[in-house]
Amino acid sequence: MSLPESDHQLIAGELGRQPTPAESTLFENLWSEHCAYRSSRPLLSAFDSEGSQVVIGPGDDAAVVAVPTPEAANKPVDERTPDDYSDTYITLGIESHNHPSYVDPFDGAATGVGGIVRDTMSMGAYPIALADSLYFGSFDREHSQYLFEGVVEGISNYGNSIGVPTVTGSVEFHENYIGNPLVNVACVGLTNDERLVTAEAQSAGNKLVLVGNATGRDGLGGASFASEDLAEDAETEDRPAVQVGDPYAEKRLIEANEQLVDEQLIKSARDLGAAGLGGASSELVAKGGFGAAIDLNKVHQREPNMNALEILLAESQERMCYEVAPEDTKRVAEIAERFDLGCSVIGEVREDNYVCTFDGETVVDVDPEFLAEGAPMNDLDAIEPEQPPRELPAFDLDEAFEAVVSSPNTASKRWVYRQYDHEVGVRTALKPGDDAAIMAIRETSGDANDTTGAGTGLAFSSGAIPNWTTAAPYEGAQAVALENATNIATKGALPLTAVDCLNGGNPEKPDVYGGFKAIVDGLADMCAALSTPVVGGNVSLYNDSATGPIPPTPTLAMVGTKAGYDAPPAALSGEGDLLVVGAAGDALGGSELLAQQGGSDRFPGLPENPRELLETIAAVANYESTLATHDVSHGGLAVTLAELITEETGADVSVEGSVELFDETPGRVVIETTDTEAVREAFAGVAPVTSLGSADDSGVLTLSVESEVLEYDAEAITALRDVIVSTLE
Repeated sequence: MSLPESDHQLIAGELGRQPTPAESTLFENLWSEHCAYRSSRPLLSAFDSEGSQVVIGPGDDAAVVAVPTPEAANKPVDERTPDDYSDTYITLGIESHNHPSYVDPFDGAATGVGGIVRDTMSMGAYPIALADSLYFGSFDREHSQYLFEGVVEGISNYGNSIGVPTVTGSVEFHENYIGNPLVNVACVGLTNDERLVTAEAQSAGNKLVLVGNATGRDGLGGASFASEDLAEDAETEDRPAVQVGDPYAEKRLIEANEQLVDEQLIKSARDLGAAGLGGASSELVAKGGFGAAIDLNKVHQREPNMNALEILLAESQERMCYEVAPEDTKRVAEIAERFDLGCSVIGEVREDNYVCTFDGETVVDVDPEFLAEGAPMNDLDAIEPEQPPRELPAFDLDEAFEAVVSSPNTASKRWVYRQYDHEVGVRTALKPGDDAAIMAIRETSGDANDTTGAGTGLAFSSGAIPNWTTAAPYEGAQAVALENATNIATKGALPLTAVDCLNGGNPEKPDVYGGFKAIVDGLADMCAALSTPVVGGNVSLYNDSATGPIPPTPTLAMVGTKAGYDAPPAALSGEGDLLVVGAAGDALGGSELLAQQGGSDRFPGLPENPRELLETIAAVANYESTLATHDVSHGGLAVTLAELITEETGADVSVEGSVELFDETPGRVVIETTDTEAVREAFAGVAPVTSLGSADDSGVLTLSVESEVLEYDAEAITALRDVIVSTLE
């Protein structure tokens, strides 16, 4: 990729001269789609990012949100006052590493984890939880399995090594990801007001200090590489653009960062990700309204004879750029040495331009605001998507049930999450495999060693369903937001905030851009209806290859809160009645059934009162009489019921018809309860409550659908659901 001629002319006009080679390449990367959001920024104003809980919203390395006290954790967000929030903050961020994970699945995914963890650190937070949402081509393809295995290994190797648990996420397979898989990673961190750091430079005269690994030549041009369609030879030709991670250096950097924050040595910080040192340092000073003077010769390097451009733009991992008071640089160097990390004072914050020198010559001299924020936005044509007609196939109920339950999309993902250390840090109260994870945010008596006090449970869910957004981008994106929120509500928590990773194909194609615009609007509208601010995110476009564009994919990572850490499981106790809450949408558009059987349909209608519905679901989930809860989404009731069965517990269930069995309308929950009247009373005027049958200790699912009866024991269901395990082991 090279700097477009229109950009070159604009830059030359602003500078009053031709840009140097280093300046041209720096602009090429910082004005790329990946960094500047040139095609998406005009759309992002659709999101509501404000709320009493929001401390820092979009624009920094990660968002910062106040955590409610345990007493207020179950209050609806708009009923809380400032006094309902504790002094504890969480950070939340998400990023994509899509192209690198196609070229090199292990290192591409691993460095995606490393990058989002450093985004967390740069806010003065300690990373406590990761979520990974992964999207691959059809599972039956050997290359898809190769990418899948490499990505999971990269995430597990890096996350396990740095001691940050991967607690939730999603895995989806779809034909249109064959040439361009997606790897979206989210991270939650923990901090407070005293420890908070931002990426906004504070004062001229402060020093810029680079801490971490030495700079090499890996990852050169990574930002521009992420902003172009993947070519057929990308796996070989683009490998130099993929960064190489060192998780043990990252772990040392995490602990060094903690020490620096504890001693209040950091004035501002930015991790070195896209566009390397040039991106991090210029954005940091521009955000504060300053410039900088940087001597590139002072950057500690691991390879000989590096030139200015390489030092400036290499995306070598495990590096942080700190603004430090001059009198504190010696102490920063001492801490870096203690953790066996490199440390270089590379320059200082200035009042004027962003200037870089190398071998005594000026190689960059530009207005930092123009560099960081001056990219012109694209004005692109969009074709609005149309919903497909209703053309339902005829199918055998027994065969359809088995096909849907054994689909890799709805099958057990335990092959993935059992490779992750999801308990390191001893905060994981509800582990992977349920609707959402729950992390313990503890309150203490003031003694740092006392972790016995009351606390707030932080529920965490992440994912998207490409079948939905392929069938209907706007409605499907609404459903993605509602489904993640329902995951949280079924565990008794209320949504607090969210971040998104908006993935699309080549935006220069009007139909692709129309689909992308629709997922932005759909996600924004549903989050607004849920009173859940979207406080940050990431955009990844040009996910296009020789096989065509990816489905528009709006990954949402959402957190919610509840008092305490206990939650009803997504497994039957065998002792209660089964109810389904919420109305089916009477349509199969985007369903796994149609993906398996063929045909088309409109997308199901969504509830008109989603916030009230979720608040009621969360309240009922916390009843003592509630024994189990599980949301209805991918695969419909068929998959929900199959997942609830265990070797010790079964159910005798009746469903009205096949559409009702496979309908994937989100916002519905199956509840096992010992007090059906209490559930019906809670949902009166909110949502219909339908009796399904009862749970028992048979270990068998007996399912009556109109005149047909299906019967599967737990062993048979496990065999169906373990298609990923049985294929890859």
